[in-house]
Amino acid sequence: MSNLAAVTGSLGSIGYGLAAIGPGVGVGIIFGNGTQALARQPEAAGLIRANQILGFAFCEALALIGLVMPFVYGYK
Repeated sequence: MSNLAAVTGSLGSIGYGLAAIGPGVGVGIIFGNGTQALARQPEAAGLIRANQILGFAFCEALALIGLVMPFVYGYK
């Protein structure tokens, strides 16, 4: 019996591609809502910008964890 289609390579790279969707959407929501908040209350720019940077850092941390996990668990 022959295989019609064989999956080769690391499936972790596909998993990372799918895992990068969440942080990408999160970053878009953070900066989109931050821009709206700055337009509505420009006097609170310092607080809004600080919260944007904090949320961005958390989203990017999730993306980096998703990048590392295929290398940790992918080679068995």
